[in-house]
Amino acid sequence: QVQLVESGGGLVQAGGSLRLSCAASGSRFSINDMGWYRQAPGNQRELVATITSGGRTNYADSVKGRFAISGDNAKNTEYLQMNSLKPEDTAVYYCYADITAAATSFTTRYWGQGTQVTVSS
Repeated sequence: QVQLVESGGGLVQAGGSLRLSCAASGSRFSINDMGWYRQAPGNQRELVATITSGGRTNYADSVKGRFAISGDNAKNTEYLQMNSLKPEDTAVYYCYADITAAATSFTTRYWGQGTQVTVSS
């Protein structure tokens, strides 16, 4: 069984920065695509950023130039560096990873538990 554990959320003033981490643990797996979604109260879950196993990234227009997604294959961890934060970035952020189990070769999307990011004006 694979688990994704998020960390790094919190309260920050507008213009500040935060870095979110998402670490995968478990037995014998490989990670394919990874990414982050966010959900603000009353809103639908929104895709924020993605990164492929080859390192290709994609961002929502609302965060381009401010957020950066990266991965550390050795640590099975992805990161979301968030700079120039705005109050409208306030949301619960969820990481995901598309993981292939070595035993079955099946690929499953796993989700982190979510971490709150609050940006004050």
